[in-house]
Amino acid sequence: MNNASASGEVNTARPGSERILVFVPMYRCAPQIPRVIEQFARVPGLSADLAVLCIDNQSPDGTLAAAEAALAASPVQEKYLLRNDDNYGLGGSHKVAIAFAQAQGFDYLVVLHGDDQGSIADLQPHLAAGTHRTVDALLGARFMRGATLQGYSTLRTAANHVFNAIFSIIGRHWFSDLGSGLNLFRTSIFADGFHLKYADNLTFNYYLVFGLADHGHRLRFFPINWREDDQVSNAKLFSQGLRMLKLLRQRLLSARRFHEAEHRDVPRASYPATLVRSWPASAQQDLA
Repeated sequence: MNNASASGEVNTARPGSERILVFVPMYRCAPQIPRVIEQFARVPGLSADLAVLCIDNQSPDGTLAAAEAALAASPVQEKYLLRNDDNYGLGGSHKVAIAFAQAQGFDYLVVLHGDDQGSIADLQPHLAAGTHRTVDALLGARFMRGATLQGYSTLRTAANHVFNAIFSIIGRHWFSDLGSGLNLFRTSIFADGFHLKYADNLTFNYYLVFGLADHGHRLRFFPINWREDDQVSNAKLFSQGLRMLKLLRQRLLSARRFHEAEHRDVPRASYPATLVRSWPASAQQDLA
């Protein structure tokens, strides 16, 4: 296996075409990740138009092996499988993916969580219509008109509506969702590194929506279909709520200081990851 960094070059771009990378964060989702990767074969045109990057965050189960087998069988032409060198958290995995997308010249980064709660098919109509070219972030929303929720408790739904409203009031921008598992970002918006000091844990997306709005980036939300069946949640409702309240207080006191502050428990100069395998074979090279 090769050591991967954000500075390598993999020349697999199709001349004259925009490059879209789908990042799949993985942690303890061995039963679900084959289903997630199978989604690309079920949506017409996606296997040829997108590249896929799966990043395993030091899963203690068989997630890495399950992802490798599923990627090998997938019709997607350009595929990468990375494993974080340490447990960076969900936010840290986002930072690995953003750096990878920047270094490899991708124009857009799509986030599709590896626990199979969301569907890439919900994004496809917007890609086909070119909606992504008119905004800086196209964000999936579980709680807006047209969305569907399966297996989501009434308490969690109500809590999300309350926090959506509070974040929207403080951020002076309506947020239909604070962080679903299906989002698209224009890669260039991360060039100034505004996201790097945001928390590396599950609250990363909460910081990110404030950052997107406060930095003047163009946001649009779209309804998605969301379900919970055999997934294992890593979020605890009460503790997550306390973290959100602390975050809100910091942002309310000063937007400038909020974005300048260090929010990580473990500040890092970099987020190294190891390339496990890539497809096609010509892309298998040292990215260091």
